[in-house]
Amino acid sequence: VVYAPQESLRGLFSRLITHGIPQAVRRSGPALLIGFVAMLLGIWLGAALYDLDKSWFYTFVPGGLADGRTPEASVDYLRSTLFDGGPGSHDELGSFATFLFSHNTQVAILTFALGIFLTLPSFVLTFYNGLILGAFWKMFAEKGLGYELTGWLSIHGVTEMAAICIACAGGAQLGLAVLLPGQVSRREALRQRGRDAVKLMILAGFMLISAAILEGFFRQTVQSTEARLVIGWGIGLAWVLWLTLSGREAQA
Repeated sequence: VVYAPQESLRGLFSRLITHGIPQAVRRSGPALLIGFVAMLLGIWLGAALYDLDKSWFYTFVPGGLADGRTPEASVDYLRSTLFDGGPGSHDELGSFATFLFSHNTQVAILTFALGIFLTLPSFVLTFYNGLILGAFWKMFAEKGLGYELTGWLSIHGVTEMAAICIACAGGAQLGLAVLLPGQVSRREALRQRGRDAVKLMILAGFMLISAAILEGFFRQTVQSTEARLVIGWGIGLAWVLWLTLSGREAQA
């Protein structure tokens, strides 16, 4: 507010959406790689450890998140959580979405803010989220419900998991500025990379709002696995197209 260029709030927001955020994403390749690699490694290890010993599920997945969806649950019960109302009835979806938005935002803020400590805490937090997802998916796959769970997660998870990875990338930008400042001082590197880092965090916030709406209002009302996959990955493609194509004229 204090140091922004003298233009209308509407103009600032429009420039942020059409140029600022997409350009910041395209300048943040190494940091984004750190975020997405952390998530993918966590998913792989979580699934692999569950395959070795099912007790790892209780180590990785919080009880409130599991909500009865445990290795001991029957196939019928697990299927019902994917298609018959899941964590709450349709009347409770609004409050459920609010809870999810609050929780995921806290994770994203921690992932971003702790990145200044040489990137490692951001990597660990994102990696841990991957462990949860990997163990959770492997449990359903073992019951023959891997495809159905993929659809159930995709409708919101494509956006939500990408948001957490992008928040990690924002934190990684700060950590890389401290760890590898280049030919400038660490203070100057933080100042320069901090601009892009904040834009990545704003993007993660936009995506978390979208994910909360998708999870709270569409995941249980859309009952077709195929429709869930199309919606989730279609929205993911829309994010990619916006971030890769928007603002290129000004950048050139």
